[in-house]
Amino acid sequence: MPQNNIVQSFEILKKYFGYDYFREGQEELIRSILSRTDTLGVMPTGAGKSICFQVPALVMEGITIVVSPLISLMKDQVSALNQVGIHAAYINSSLSSRQVDLALQYAKEGRYQLIYVAPERLETKEFLDFALQAKIGMITIDEAHCISQWGQDFRPSYLKIIRLIDQLPIRPVISAFTATATKEVIEDIICVLRLQKPTVVVTGYDRKNLYFEVRTPKNKDAEVVDYINKHPLQCGIVYCATRKNVDELQELLGSRRISAVKYHAGLSDAERSANQEDFIYDRKSVMVATNAFGMGIDKSNVRYIIHYNMPKNMEAYYQEVGRAGRDGEAAECILLYGAKDVRINQFLIENVNSNDELTESQKDLIRERDEERLKIMTFYCFTNDCLREYILRYFGQHGESHCDNCSNCMAEFDEIDVTEVSKDIIGCVRECGQRFGMNVIIAALIGRRIAKLTVNNMINSAFYGKQTSMSEHQLKHVMNQLVVDGALYLTNDKYSIVKVEKSADAIVSGKKRVIMKLIKRNTIIQDTDTSRVKRKSELLTSRGYDLFEVLRQVRIRLAREEGMPPYIIFSDKTLTDMCIRLPYDRKEMLMVSGVGENKYEKYGQYFMDAILEFTNGNKEGISYGTIQGEGKPKQNLKAKGVKAKNDKTKSEKSEFVLTDEMRQTFEFMESVTLSQFVEQVNNLRDEQQMKRLTGIHLTARLMDEGYITEAYNTSLHRNMTTAAEMGLQMGISISMRTSEKGNEYEVLMYNEEAQRLLLSML
Repeated sequence: MPQNNIVQSFEILKKYFGYDYFREGQEELIRSILSRTDTLGVMPTGAGKSICFQVPALVMEGITIVVSPLISLMKDQVSALNQVGIHAAYINSSLSSRQVDLALQYAKEGRYQLIYVAPERLETKEFLDFALQAKIGMITIDEAHCISQWGQDFRPSYLKIIRLIDQLPIRPVISAFTATATKEVIEDIICVLRLQKPTVVVTGYDRKNLYFEVRTPKNKDAEVVDYINKHPLQCGIVYCATRKNVDELQELLGSRRISAVKYHAGLSDAERSANQEDFIYDRKSVMVATNAFGMGIDKSNVRYIIHYNMPKNMEAYYQEVGRAGRDGEAAECILLYGAKDVRINQFLIENVNSNDELTESQKDLIRERDEERLKIMTFYCFTNDCLREYILRYFGQHGESHCDNCSNCMAEFDEIDVTEVSKDIIGCVRECGQRFGMNVIIAALIGRRIAKLTVNNMINSAFYGKQTSMSEHQLKHVMNQLVVDGALYLTNDKYSIVKVEKSADAIVSGKKRVIMKLIKRNTIIQDTDTSRVKRKSELLTSRGYDLFEVLRQVRIRLAREEGMPPYIIFSDKTLTDMCIRLPYDRKEMLMVSGVGENKYEKYGQYFMDAILEFTNGNKEGISYGTIQGEGKPKQNLKAKGVKAKNDKTKSEKSEFVLTDEMRQTFEFMESVTLSQFVEQVNNLRDEQQMKRLTGIHLTARLMDEGYITEAYNTSLHRNMTTAAEMGLQMGISISMRTSEKGNEYEVLMYNEEAQRLLLSML
């Protein structure tokens, strides 16, 4: 591969995407593609897979065809490419014949270097005619696990890719990418796609910014409502197993004045599309959905994923939680487990394989594999070991046994020896001829008189009633541990039978002890905001967090004016970097992570103006936060002669408190915005001793107490934060403003009575 190719790749990365360096695995994958070697990349969601084929596509001669499974995925990626100045198009069923012909014509003329195509369109006459005449440099298969029958999301339509490649006069470079693939799936992808001596790069599956937790609440509805109310200004997804669960939960959230939409296959195309856009464009903060939602959704600021029901396998779970924290910021993944979840998933497995393209033997094989995966997923909900390690081990990767960022690692446990109990369990299973399920074995051990035990003479077993001191829950916990350890095995029958594995002999003979961790009471971390992964609020100072909110409002305004999702303009991570670097000119703005030349030209001045106004042109000798990974505050090179405050002085500042003196000297104005109110209050404090008040906390309090709310504005045709009836009565009013582009937007104003309300909240 010519050296100038990789140099050109770095130039493209900076110019269009605004990044100075490639992430882990990206450069190796790009080098492989540019050397015209077939390539397979397995990278976790949010690791930047698309960069790995988009950058080479701009360097190589010819057109790159990207096979992608979902319309939403194509639209999202093509929109993002066009935003950074890269011309791309997609072809799927949402386009008319005329639109498809036009897109292919433009591609022939060299206007597009990337064409996204649904697999179903590969064998249409229009596309085949185009493919046979055009110069195709690369075919990229996104979500490549869909081509494998070993995968959790096998799609027979993906097999059309092979038939297309075979028809091309010159075989192009083949690249494939996926986020979730076990060793078997990786081997299957290589085999089915017939990759020739491919470069295989597996960067690992660990998403260090994700916090994992399993909860077993008595009331899942109350748990979800409580969690969302504690995170009112964050975007999140709640996944449910059934459409009924989705409908009921979304209705409940609406009744609790929570801004939520729903998504499942039972809705009309128009309703699904409208709800998806409301969520993506930040008009609604919560999406309640089945697993039909999410593949290819590139929304970067999803801060939490809640699973109302346990997913049916680890691949689906990790793919769904991967939609959180795509910007690299901390996010939380909460799984709510209930006993019914297993039965729901068993029903779905038994009834899901109705695909007419599959033979009966294929359906049986997939069903058997699905049942095995369900057991592994269930054990995840019971393990007291590190949840992250459990996930990584499933995908063939081993991390540290203590991640410090999951509920199990952040709780305290007692270790107890359950070897003797384990011997009795194994003995009981063997004595009954390995013919019964877990519940029957437990009933025998605690001495319950049930018909099945009497009929099978188990009441005369040596193990009958031998563990009367233990509860059913405790015995089930030990049995689950033995299954996880491989001493016992559960069959995949409709009613699982417990079998004894060879490794159990070491326990029975006393050669191996069974140690189990039991969580101590009152040590479970309920407030996951104590997650050890730094959030932007920890990277930023209090003043920096205020600036972040200002920049977020600029982003929202621009997004509404241009009719696009806010994260497409800039991610939260980019806004955070702006708060830290405080760019005042073009050179400084282009140093911000995620700001490329095209985006600078379109949006840079808006954000620089906001920063300049916020800081009054004074960077105060030190930026408003710490660049992640650097450990120390970034010094301001422009403010020469200004001595930065040391860390010790800064850490000794007390939290903001409204003192009596500040309250008495506060001057009420006729009408102010919330930011003006906050600024006046902050001017009254001793800035050397006290941290700043941030407006975001007041906004959350006002929303929580019902003074402001999210409502649909019929004249502007979008959801906006507005005054509720109670807020109007307290003196909060709505003022209409007009942007530079002539678009109207609302601003909330607070009269003297409303200002007194705000003071009472401090």
